[in-house]
Amino acid sequence: MNIPSKPATIDVEIHGNFIDGREVGAGDGEMLDVRNPATGDVIARIPNSTAADIDRAMKSARAAFEGKAWGGMDTRARARLVNRLADAFEANLDTLYRLETLNNGRPVNETRAQLSRLPDFFRYFAGLALSRRDSVIPVEGAYLNYTLRTPIGIVANCTPFNHPLMILCKSLAVVLATGCVTVVKPSEYTPLTTLKLAQIFSEAGLPPGVFNIVLGLGQSAGKMLAEHGDIDKLVLTGGTEAGRIAGSAAAKVFAHQTMELGGKTPVMIFDDFDVDRAVNYAAFGAFIGAGQTCVCASRHIVQASIYDEFVEKLQAKTRTIRIGDPFDPNTQLGPVISARQRDRVLSYARYGHEDGARLLTGGVAAKVAGHDNGFFVEPTVFADVKSDMRIFQEEVFGPFTSVTPFKDEADALRLANDSPFGLAAAIRTRDVARAHRVAAAVKAGIVWINDHHRLDPASPWGGVDDSGIGRECGTESFDDHFNTKSVMVATHEQPFDWYRDTASQRRLN
Repeated sequence: MNIPSKPATIDVEIHGNFIDGREVGAGDGEMLDVRNPATGDVIARIPNSTAADIDRAMKSARAAFEGKAWGGMDTRARARLVNRLADAFEANLDTLYRLETLNNGRPVNETRAQLSRLPDFFRYFAGLALSRRDSVIPVEGAYLNYTLRTPIGIVANCTPFNHPLMILCKSLAVVLATGCVTVVKPSEYTPLTTLKLAQIFSEAGLPPGVFNIVLGLGQSAGKMLAEHGDIDKLVLTGGTEAGRIAGSAAAKVFAHQTMELGGKTPVMIFDDFDVDRAVNYAAFGAFIGAGQTCVCASRHIVQASIYDEFVEKLQAKTRTIRIGDPFDPNTQLGPVISARQRDRVLSYARYGHEDGARLLTGGVAAKVAGHDNGFFVEPTVFADVKSDMRIFQEEVFGPFTSVTPFKDEADALRLANDSPFGLAAAIRTRDVARAHRVAAAVKAGIVWINDHHRLDPASPWGGVDDSGIGRECGTESFDDHFNTKSVMVATHEQPFDWYRDTASQRRLN
């Protein structure tokens, strides 16, 4: 797709699935429109894959996994290839970040900053592949016990619309570095950069079948992929209910699972922290990506002594955020992904009013000149929010945050942990001891102290409770892409006959 720097009109392209290193036609499923959320225009059409399409992709992946070109590649050659793929990604950054902005509406400054970090994920896991060692385990008696790790096989990956390439690459990098293969079902809203990356990697030398893509709706194509009998691991980033459905299906074939699901991040702000800095972090954490991130700073829990000052300054800061054309470098907030998502965010503004919260700003659709059919929402802040309100408990997934006062540390933790989710949390304090105490006590898989949204390929990422299971990134993710085999070798030459010398033998197992 040829994308001008500020696209006015785009030819509607027809895409197929990506299997065996190329785009291929799908079966007889319906065609789906892919829209630019900033304008509402259709920019591409994709198939809703059928069971036969899914099966074709899985057979291709299995053949690649067991074949010589990929399955027979030694570790050092694979690591060199993964590093070449990182170079190819970097060489195509300009195309990728503009295509991502076109497809999901994030301002170009955001997509450029996010995508420029992704080649490092491939380089990090290539390094892990080179440095990994199997274990020799001390055991009782004259035995040598060691482990062998073999790649787990086919990883089915269902990715969301909010960070199409970043969330894909968190999984894809480790899949390739460990010698696994993958079949990816991107969001039907945002498939374009996933397809483009597959083409780039194929041209850079990735063997056919290692990285396949099936397109379509989550409730059909995604469900069929998750329940396919030949998957060895399921990776899904999405809503909690989607995770329950897909996880239940994958459990039937005993597939390993990594689920990164919903979130309702609490941000605890203590009165020893600079209020202006806390406000700047609040705006960033709540509104980056139009708030469409599972670690969105959606619940600000603020110490009572600075509560009024924080509320006043956050209101003022939020009103300065520039909403507009995502391709304009001056734009700070783009649209949400769809009309449906816009309406969802606005429904939560209504819930806030109904439940008695105080609207500080936003809560309505935004008008952007020249983008009358875009899905824009004004950044929204509610104050005086109580923990039993829907806007405190439920994930909104838009540019929307709430503010709640607390009395002391125990009260802050009580409010923070009053949630079914447990993905991320943040703490704003200058008290080192308090920072570590609260980090240990808050219910979350990720905690940021005096920061937000920080991600690194070496740092494990994932949550607890309704936020999912498993971890992406780090050695935790790397290790979960292998089956571990224990090999026990008797190094003695003693004769053995259990049925002759039973009484004198101390143990059998």
